[in-house]
Amino acid sequence: MLRLIKKNYFLLISAFLILYFSFNLVSGERGLFSYNQKKELLTNLKNKELTLISKIEDMDHKNSLLSTNLDLDYIETLIRERFLFGKEGETIYIIKNDENKN
Repeated sequence: MLRLIKKNYFLLISAFLILYFSFNLVSGERGLFSYNQKKELLTNLKNKELTLISKIEDMDHKNSLLSTNLDLDYIETLIRERFLFGKEGETIYIIKNDENKN
């Protein structure tokens, strides 16, 4: 048996190395399965990043509307949404008093 192993030593080592590298190519930490999982994770993270960026931009826009130059229409919209002031489908009439008239 020992003579047979010594005779086919190169063949055994080669077969072992081929099996080892084949196994690691498919299922190792850097294998194909791991690559596909990481690729899917990257896609999900990119989508999440885009969603978060759009939310940040929306918050920045809303914050700019509430800064020193107040947008009164936006404030009215906020009051109506937050405090349920008014009803859906109602018509809003704005009456301005002209202070210049006597």
